[in-house]
Amino acid sequence: QVQLVESGGGLVQSVGSLRLSCVASGSICSIEAMGWYRQAPGNHRELVARITSGGGTNYAASVEGRFTISRDNAWNTMYLQMNSLKPEDTAVYYCNAHTVVVIATTRQRYGYDYWGQGTQVTVSS
Repeated sequence: QVQLVESGGGLVQSVGSLRLSCVASGSICSIEAMGWYRQAPGNHRELVARITSGGGTNYAASVEGRFTISRDNAWNTMYLQMNSLKPEDTAVYYCNAHTVVVIATTRQRYGYDYWGQGTQVTVSS
């Protein structure tokens, strides 16, 4: 089991900045990738950024160049630095952890996703 808790959301003016944090606990050794997703009312949840255990990163085209995802060495805290914020960035932001568990008896691999409770980001014009 992995538990995720986000923080850092709030109200900010356009072109302002925020930094989101996600603290992971539990079986963090099983995490292969972590990411940030966001969901605005009436919209589907979309990927914002992700980072793998090897350090590779991916960004949505709408945020690339403005947002930066990072993690600490112990993989227990992940960050999303958001600069040059736009009203279109307004959404609930969710922390995600993708884990892989290997069953010893069968040697089969199973993937599972864990989610935080979300933190509201509101960008005013």
